[in-house]
Amino acid sequence: MWTSIMTQKLFFKENSRCRMNRVELINISKSFGGIAALKSVTLKVIPGEIHALIGENGAGKSTLVKILSGAYSKDRGQIFLDGAEVQIRNTHDSKKLGIGIIYQEFSLVPALSVAENIFLNQLGTTGYWMRWGKIRKKAEDLIHNIGFSIDPSLRAGDLSIAEQQIIEIVKALSENVKVLILDEPSAVLGPQEIQKLFNTLDRLKKEGVAIIYISHHLNEIFQIADRVTVLKDGISSDSLKVSETNRDSIIRLMLGRSLDAMYPVRNSIIGEEVLRAVDICLADKVKGISFGIKAGEIVGIAGLVGSGRTETLRAIFGADRLKKGKIFLFGKEHKIGSPRKAVKMGIGMVPEDRKQHGVILPLSIKQNISLTDLNGISNPFGFIKAKREKNNANGLITTLAIKTENEDQEVSKLSGGNQQKVALAKWLNRECRVMIIDEPTRGVDVGAKVEIYNLINELSHKGVAILVVSSESSELMGICDRIFVMRKGMIQGELEKKEYSEEEILRLSIGAN
Repeated sequence: MWTSIMTQKLFFKENSRCRMNRVELINISKSFGGIAALKSVTLKVIPGEIHALIGENGAGKSTLVKILSGAYSKDRGQIFLDGAEVQIRNTHDSKKLGIGIIYQEFSLVPALSVAENIFLNQLGTTGYWMRWGKIRKKAEDLIHNIGFSIDPSLRAGDLSIAEQQIIEIVKALSENVKVLILDEPSAVLGPQEIQKLFNTLDRLKKEGVAIIYISHHLNEIFQIADRVTVLKDGISSDSLKVSETNRDSIIRLMLGRSLDAMYPVRNSIIGEEVLRAVDICLADKVKGISFGIKAGEIVGIAGLVGSGRTETLRAIFGADRLKKGKIFLFGKEHKIGSPRKAVKMGIGMVPEDRKQHGVILPLSIKQNISLTDLNGISNPFGFIKAKREKNNANGLITTLAIKTENEDQEVSKLSGGNQQKVALAKWLNRECRVMIIDEPTRGVDVGAKVEIYNLINELSHKGVAILVVSSESSELMGICDRIFVMRKGMIQGELEKKEYSEEEILRLSIGAN
């Protein structure tokens, strides 16, 4: 009788877990080269739940979800799916189990079309012949289902960063997923695109999909998440109901301290005009842009995705050839035909896509930092002084609080946020008169954001003219002296500090009267 009762209790317990939890990661540990990335981390997500996973850069978030997706293997711990323990040895295993993931760094094949990328894992499964018309139509329907319109025949490499992110989302949803993991999905999306994403997640939630959502944007967590788990130094907190916690409590769990002031006090002395762009035109993306920036001034550019913000920065930096227009530095016109020329003239640029344009992933942190100023670490004969290079790199690693074993670690081994810091460190290594920064805190945690804001502020105090593009209106309002708002390749309006508001920026972005 006693055995029968115990058997029933065990059966009930197993069925309860099966009913309650879609996925369970129990005491997961993982080390890289003797460095512990995860230390007995536990995460449980129920069907029809959006569970936020947050923490500082390097806290272990991406490592944990890569273990669930099969990209990494765990050292220790157990994984349960619908109550049954599973072994995930590779990404093929995770896909078979119904686990889909949208990585922070894109995995699209640039040379293939949108449709081919979406169904890449399914091509050839329906027979010997590819029905391309049917495949393109199916891709178009999936894109429309989440509220977007992108030609499925376009090459993925020709899409904007935001459009590539949308295709990554569609690709994950093209298969029937039971668990969907999103690693910083909104980092490159504008407000309208983010709302469409949230609408899609809400629909999936109602269909019973378990969603793990990684984000550094706490406002997103409070908008869409049901529960939140915080990782700090590879250790997980207990899961908290979002409705029963607040922003300060979460920040304290992330950082081990409160965050009193997000943005630095601006009391920089504004000097003479350093850069002026006059009637800049670039193909169909930029149509007659004119503005100026003064020494010690931080000027922001806001606007929706596709408004021409990034293209304007690339034109000034010489990465894209101007169709028409003039650029003046200290009152003198210059023809900037290439980034090399821009750098020689004292212009630096931290690009939007750090993986493709911001850093060289296989190189070390030290080598990436040194690239912008090899003369500064070399002797008169062109040989690099190893000690000077090492000290220079370590100084910037300390200044930017880059989490790394040492200066020789490959940038590809760093978290996304720390890669962003390396992209910024490269230009802090050089005496720039103009600094152009496209999405300065994309994929960066709350604590690191404050460090980057302070660094930008310090650069302005040194007289550097700074031009910043950001999809976060609050970020621009917090650090900028003026904000230009772009729409359809043109400047829709200019705002002084006294005129700042998210509503006004959005109104100008969408062209509302």
